[in-house]
Formats: sequence, structure tokens, C-alpha cells
Amino acid sequence: MQSTPAIRAAFMPTGVLRASINLGNPILAGRDALGAPAGVSVDLARQLAERLGAQLELVVFDAAGKSVAAVTEEQADVGFFAIDPVRGAGLHFTRPYILIEGSYLVRNGSSLQHNAQVDALGTTVMVGKGSAYDLYLTRELKQATILRASTSPTVVQEFLAQAADVAAGVRQQLEADATRHPGLRLLPGRFMVIEQAMGMPRGRSPEAAAYLADFVEEMKRSGFVAEAMQRHHIEGAQVAAVEG
Repeated sequence: MQSTPAIRAAFMPTGVLRASINLGNPILAGRDALGAPAGVSVDLARQLAERLGAQLELVVFDAAGKSVAAVTEEQADVGFFAIDPVRGAGLHFTRPYILIEGSYLVRNGSSLQHNAQVDALGTTVMVGKGSAYDLYLTRELKQATILRASTSPTVVQEFLAQAADVAAGVRQQLEADATRHPGLRLLPGRFMVIEQAMGMPRGRSPEAAAYLADFVEEMKRSGFVAEAMQRHHIEGAQVAAVEG
């Protein structure tokens, strides 16, 4: 799909493309050796800006909820989010470009052995406030109590500090935390698959939303997403299927 002046104006009402980057998900973004934002989402933002002939401005946040709010409130023009119906009220989503596993972490001495055992009366589950896991588990858990850390990267820290029973989040983040804190283990399997997509404010034009959707499909089809994952040493996630 070719960009037009109207599409470019819909993407960039301020004259620059403002991309919301969430550093709370290590699969998507982090900081490089010089402290600059880097990762798959940053690479996609740069590629989109190049195709639109736009100057790129990265708007960086430490939590998914803040990143979602920035785009929903039009303080940013595009972002990188897990697809969720709650977020969909204020965002146009593309189809997913990466699939990520959500996992549970417990102490070695925990009686919990399987994911299905987590939703029980008296069990406390720590999640990152406003994350995809928070939104999903708020709908799905009927008996367990959800506790919320300020950001996803601090989930295990708060899980330990507040003596919660379970920590929930990105498998890779939990695995990394478990190596730093002896005595922890992941439950086998996954409790959800997170569909990571791009999104833009719902008030933007249908033509701009269609352009963004086509862009994501082309990035998957061309191998750009797979190459970015390899370049940033991302393991344990996979490129989502191309539409059709």
C-alpha cells in the first residue's frame, strides 16, 4: 500500500512520527550498551518512519500501561502492544507480528505444580500493572487474588517482597529473574500466548490503519521481523503467521 499525503498527515499530526516504546517487555525493547532504546519494536518504528518519509521520535516508557495510554491519548502516534479487547476500545490494532508465552513462576517449595492449580482461593498472583497479563488474568482468574507491581520488570522483586504465591509474566523475563534469585522455578507450559501487534489511536483514519496493517504483514513476509529477532538475540518467541 502506497502512502499518500492524507495517510502521512494521519500518522503525523505534529509533523514527526512519535513511536511509543515499552521497555517493560524484554522481547520487544531494552537499552543498548550506550543506554539508547533498542530492540525489535525500535527497528520496526524506524522502518515505518523511513517508509513514510518521516522524522522519528521515540517516546519511551517503563510499563505497558503507560505506553498504551500515550497512544490512546494521542501523545504518540504508533505503539507496540499485546492485543487485548480492553485496549481495543482506544486503539486500532494490526494483526500480530510476534507471539510470546506468558508463564507462572513460584518458589521451589510451592505445592503448585501445574498452571491449572493457580486459580484457587487464597492464592496470590503478582503481575505488572496494566500489562497484557494483568488484563488477561483479571478476566480469567475467578478465585485467586491479583496483586500488581508497578512495572513488569519489577514483578519478581515485588513477588518476593510481598510473599506472593505466584509471579506471572513474559517467560524470558521470569527465566532471567530466576537465575538471579535462587530457589525459584517456572511452572511447565504457558498460561497464555500474547499476540504482540502494532497499534495507533482509534481516532486516526481507516486508511492510515490499513496502511499500518499492511506494513506489519510486509515486515513478517519479507523476513524483517525474523531478522530483527535474530539480531537482538530473542529466543523463546516466534514470528506470527502472515495473514492469508
